Amino acid sequence: MGPETGTVREDEPGQPSKNGGGAPASAVGGMTVRLVIPARTASSRLPGKLLADVHGRPVLEWTWRRAVASGAGEVLIAAADDEILTAALAFGARAVLVAGDMASGTERLAALARRERWPAGDLIVNLQGDEPLLPAACLSQIVRLAADRPEAVWSLYTPITEDDEVHDPAVVKVVIGEDGRALYFSRAAIPHPAAGPVAPGGGLWRRHIGLYAYRVRQLLDFAALPEVAIERCEALEQLRLLAHGRPLCLAAAAAPVPPGIDTARDLARLRALPPECFE
Repeated sequence: MGPETGTVREDEPGQPSKNGGGAPASAVGGMTVRLVIPARTASSRLPGKLLADVHGRPVLEWTWRRAVASGAGEVLIAAADDEILTAALAFGARAVLVAGDMASGTERLAALARRERWPAGDLIVNLQGDEPLLPAACLSQIVRLAADRPEAVWSLYTPITEDDEVHDPAVVKVVIGEDGRALYFSRAAIPHPAAGPVAPGGGLWRRHIGLYAYRVRQLLDFAALPEVAIERCEALEQLRLLAHGRPLCLAAAAAPVPPGIDTARDLARLRALPPECFE
C-alpha cells in the first residue's frame, strides 16, 4: 500500500498545507528527509511521457513506486498541472499542485518549500519523474552522502559503456574532478579525445542521473541564482550551480541505473522490457 494520499493547491500561498507537503517526513540522524518528484505533462523533449502507459501503469507511477520502495518517510509528487495531479492521486500518491509556469522542477520545489515553510536544514531528494527503473539503493545512497557532506549539493553518475550513448545529446555527460566535484555537464561527448575516437569504457565517460539531494537552504539559493548562458545553451539547469561557484558533488551509483526517458526510442525500449524489471 502506498503513502496516505493528499492534494494541495496554491489557494493560500503563505499557509502550510494541512494534508499534503506538511505531512510527516522521515529522519536520518535527526535530519528530516523528504523525497519529492517534480512532474509536468509538457516535457520539452517528449511531451506526455510521464503519463505514457508501460505495462498497465504510467511511467510516473513506476518512478513513484521505486521511491516508496526506498523507505522514505514522505514521498511527494509536485505536479505542475491538473493532469499530472489527477493521475498521481489515482494511483495512490501524495500529490500537491504547484505553479506550472516555472522554468524548472527546481523552481517548483523551491516554491513548494517556501509555501510549506520547510526548515532550512531539512534534506530534499529531487527525483526526476522519468527514472522508473532507478534502484531504491541509489535513493538511500544519496541521502547518506548528503548527510555526511552537507556543504555540497549531491547527485550520482553511472559509467557509459556504449558508443551511441557517448554521442547521444539526450544522454547528459559529466566530467568530475579528483575531489568528486562536477567540473562540467554537457550533451556533447565530453571529455573529447584529442587523438581521435576512443572506445567507451575505463570510466572516461559518465552519464549523469536525474537525482539530486540538497538542504532546503541550498535549494532556495539554487532557485534564486540568475540563469547563465551555458545553462540556456545546453538546457541543463545544474550548470547554474557550477557557474556561480556552488559545490555539486557526484558519486558512482550504488547499483546499475538504466537510462531514463528522453526520447520516443527510450520509451519504446522501456516498453520492451519484461514486467518483472519494474517490480
